Amino acid sequence: MECYRWRSDWRYPTTLLCIYGFFSTVKPLEPFIIPYLTGPDKNLTTEQVNNQIFPVWTYSYLAVLVPVFLLTDWLRYKPVVVFQCVSLFITTAMLLWMESVPAMQAMQFFYGVVTASEVAYFSYIYSVVDVKRYRKATSYCRSIQLLGYTVGSVLGQLLVSFNLMSYNNILVFTLVLTAIALLTSCLLPMPQQSMFFHRRHTGQKTATEGTKRHSSVGGTGDAAEHTRGSNSVGADNCSKVLLQVWRDFRQCYASRQLLYWSVWWAMATCGYNQTVNYVQVLWEHAQPSQNFSIYNGGVEAVSNLLGAATAYGIGFTEVRWEQWGELALGGFSGLGAASLFLMTFIGNIWVCYAGYVIFKCLYMLLITIAMYQIAADLSMERYALVFGANNFGALALQTIITSVVVDSRGLGLGIIPQFTIYASYFSVIAVVFSLRGVFTIWRAQRSSKESTFPDKNEPPDSDEHRL
Repeated sequence: MECYRWRSDWRYPTTLLCIYGFFSTVKPLEPFIIPYLTGPDKNLTTEQVNNQIFPVWTYSYLAVLVPVFLLTDWLRYKPVVVFQCVSLFITTAMLLWMESVPAMQAMQFFYGVVTASEVAYFSYIYSVVDVKRYRKATSYCRSIQLLGYTVGSVLGQLLVSFNLMSYNNILVFTLVLTAIALLTSCLLPMPQQSMFFHRRHTGQKTATEGTKRHSSVGGTGDAAEHTRGSNSVGADNCSKVLLQVWRDFRQCYASRQLLYWSVWWAMATCGYNQTVNYVQVLWEHAQPSQNFSIYNGGVEAVSNLLGAATAYGIGFTEVRWEQWGELALGGFSGLGAASLFLMTFIGNIWVCYAGYVIFKCLYMLLITIAMYQIAADLSMERYALVFGANNFGALALQTIITSVVVDSRGLGLGIIPQFTIYASYFSVIAVVFSLRGVFTIWRAQRSSKESTFPDKNEPPDSDEHRL
């Protein structure tokens, strides 16, 4: 009886998902992937890795993102979580046992599938946990992922620094961790409903109920429309769901404030992903005759911890982000651009490390503010839709940049011209949103003055006139 009670409690699926999240994100070799691929184990050149192999991840991620997003909801999350872990196992195995450029490109394709399937990890918990537990469960799942990334970076740093394991043995160890994650994913309870295709019955409470609404992002009528569903997933119901998703999409982005924050989200996430994907190549360029790459794991661990601390601390600030947020987006994006310029043109590995940590902390700070501002008055369904749309926009931009700037079939630029473009890209973001932020503050102050001091030409009140 006690065992049954534990399995039916929200803590059971949350605990299993956290175990899965930890073991699937401990990747000790990730901070050293460039030294591994260009070293004696794989014998690939930096140009092959930079211009031929890494771009495949971006293309595959874009190609499978929308189908995976829809299949995740239709299959009710768990199958996609299991599939993500299987793809991760295949990715690690290919990295370990295959060597040629086409094989590494295939490995990057599977890693793109892994990344696209990330939506299932965060969506699963909302289908098995009550609305009042969302925040706590989300906090646990996000924190355990961060812990996994940090443990993986620190572990990799220790194993490489003290020469405890070879790169190949580290990958074998990672396969064991992934197998544990795969076993855990199979034990997850199967959800009975999902956000779009498998709705709860009308009498049951949904994530939409009890949630405040943005007056410009739809009203209670749409919420009622959402709840009039059944568990049928026939062709007719699928078409209705897709039509409702499209209506929600249009209504969400009809809010001008949400649109501006989403534009920054997409643009900044695109630049952030490009920077993180190729920063190890820049580090290698900054220390060609020195083996400073042994510190990559420590730098990643520090950047993860400081980024998390920054994102956590912003929750305790009392700032009217609806007024000052756009100026903050512009100002801090400018600091991020300055960090990238320093990393690019000061050929010192320690400057590169410090600039990377600063850049990552600034992004984590701003994306936390953006996520909060967008999610504050949206239902869970609409937030999931906006989250997916913003990431798709970021990925579309990233694909354009990759195909033109990085891919050998495009310009195939070296790492210094690449990072010069990334730094300039963030400079443009900084200028645009700083100007928009100044205009927003000026307009708010003007409205405040007009409300405090009404027009002097306004006729006096009739009672005062009689006096």
